[in-house]
Amino acid sequence: MRATDGALATVLELRSSEVDGESLALWIEVTGSSKGAYTYGIYFQAIGDTSTDDWSEERGGLTIVVPADSIAKIRGSVIDVRPDAEQGTMFIENPNRPPRPAGASPAMAGPPVDLSGDVAQRVIQVLEQQINPSIAAHGGRADLVAVEGDTAYLRLSGGCAGCGMAAVTLSQGIEVALCESVPEITRVIDVTDHAAGTNPYYEAAKK
Repeated sequence: MRATDGALATVLELRSSEVDGESLALWIEVTGSSKGAYTYGIYFQAIGDTSTDDWSEERGGLTIVVPADSIAKIRGSVIDVRPDAEQGTMFIENPNRPPRPAGASPAMAGPPVDLSGDVAQRVIQVLEQQINPSIAAHGGRADLVAVEGDTAYLRLSGGCAGCGMAAVTLSQGIEVALCESVPEITRVIDVTDHAAGTNPYYEAAKK
């Protein structure tokens, strides 16, 4: 983590208005993620609050601190100011991105996916008319989560969630039927969290 000269000057000016400003460091921590990028908390806090596990560096009279649990997420970042902003708005240029759950579609990182397209509707029709009546005998169900290019992302529920044969059902049954009925689809990916019996990543994205 480093600060440009412009950002350094802006931060020092802001700190000068703080009580006991000389004892304050600029703390930068990752607070979460949004739309495939990290979100941050940037604030002044006492230099003395720094622990041995935190990263800190002094430059030009300013100490920058990154809490231990944010170090890897923010490594190599640059804090800068937007030259066109009236009051020098700060921003962080970070080469790191939040990890995506394995098998998850990039489209699932945002709002619920639009399934009104022709291909998606035909996939849903095959699921409802061919697949689900068959696997319903075992208490299972398959639902379309997203379509991206030639790939359909499905979520299995009921008896199929957590079932040791789910992968076989998907590859030898569901995928074959979908690819035959909807030629635009050549690959089917199961995004169900079988260990939990649900798909918490997708459900969280719908909130």
